[in-house]
Amino acid sequence: MGKQQSGFTLIELIAVIVILGILAATAVPRFVNLQDEAALAAVRGVAGSIESGAALNHAVDIAVEAGLTTTATDPFINIDDCADGEALLANGELPEGYSITAGAVADQAAVTCTLIGVGGEDAEFVIIGSAGGTDP
Repeated sequence: MGKQQSGFTLIELIAVIVILGILAATAVPRFVNLQDEAALAAVRGVAGSIESGAALNHAVDIAVEAGLTTTATDPFINIDDCADGEALLANGELPEGYSITAGAVADQAAVTCTLIGVGGEDAEFVIIGSAGGTDP
């Protein structure tokens, strides 16, 4: 009795390699696009945080001006430039590599500012000017 050998033929192995190559060629561009989208989402998230902080800061400014509270109990930050938005973040500073395009903001005025991320992605946010609080 002879030994019976089993295994894959060279044609079968080549076919599997070709199929894997085609799958890899279609999957790689999708992962690259996800990285770009994630970077843009990160910039938009920081811009949204600044905008939310600006709205809260403005609300406290209005409450102080109306005499409902004082800066001693509810301090707020003076905003006279787009770059002051950095102070409105929870840790008081932008993530490394981020920057805000400078632009003047008048008291009680809403201005659209631009946040630029590490890879050059940008996002706009609205900041509202305030005066009478503490400097950033």
